[in-house]
Amino acid sequence: MNEINPVRRRALKALLAGSLLPALGPVGALAASDHGAGDAPRIGLALGSGGARGVAHVLVFELLEELGLRPHRIAGTSIGAIMGSLYASSMSAKEVRAVMEALILDDEDNNWFEDLFNGSWTRWIEFIEPFGGKGGLLRSKAFVEHLAKATGVESFDELKIPLTVVATDYWDRSQAVFEEGPLWPAIQASMAMPGLFHPVAHNGRVLVDGGLTNPVPYDLLLDDCDLVIAVNVLGTRQPDEDGKMDTPSYFDNSFNTFQIMQFSILQEKMRHRPPDFLVTPKIRDVRVMEFNRYQDILEQSRPAIESLREDLKARLAQG
Repeated sequence: MNEINPVRRRALKALLAGSLLPALGPVGALAASDHGAGDAPRIGLALGSGGARGVAHVLVFELLEELGLRPHRIAGTSIGAIMGSLYASSMSAKEVRAVMEALILDDEDNNWFEDLFNGSWTRWIEFIEPFGGKGGLLRSKAFVEHLAKATGVESFDELKIPLTVVATDYWDRSQAVFEEGPLWPAIQASMAMPGLFHPVAHNGRVLVDGGLTNPVPYDLLLDDCDLVIAVNVLGTRQPDEDGKMDTPSYFDNSFNTFQIMQFSILQEKMRHRPPDFLVTPKIRDVRVMEFNRYQDILEQSRPAIESLREDLKARLAQG
């Protein structure tokens, strides 16, 4: 019998400690969601980019399982590709949540991301490239290796739900779509935010964050699915409460202008061919790497998920 890898063991331990592990287990939960699949619509789930705000995607997984639905296909960009890869690997929504919490919190319940922002760099040394390195401040390889250990999956064809991952070809200035072959180089490329993570060389191409060309890739699902749910977690940023319009910091300026561009791309796509459901949680003032605020992100996202619940129930009731 194969030994459970350490990251997944921590996730399972967290689930059991909270009495959250369903009796059927993660594989059973996915199998149960196939009940009545002959009558159910083929659902496409598009998970958008947005950095830390993308932890809200787990709420969509939880909702689908509650309604007894399983995606026919998943497409993801950046954090959406990360979350999509976990769910497509056969994990239940609860297990995805536990794995994300295990990555955010260490064994002593300390917060890696909060330490990073507070200047405790030593625990992040395996991820950091001093002085920008090869085009980015952080190395993503170690991070995706954690994900590979958590899922036990190496290639697209091992996934239980078909997954489409979007990156951007740096030199061609075009969308790069991955649906087969090694999984983790595609994920690594999809999350390679310019200036933060290194570009990724893969299959003779230099690849960067998919949000540059397709921040919410629902259009890649429209022709193969009956219903397409697109999840936009770009969020919003506001001036200070006192109304002061201070000049943004270097990092705020870099990341927020990147998001302005992504909003524009999404709005233009919506004009031409919208998805059946566009879910836009009102996540305010969460920076791209503020994973330490994941509980706040989930709370801010719940109203949008509740609206999706009612919309889905109404659509499914129509037959």
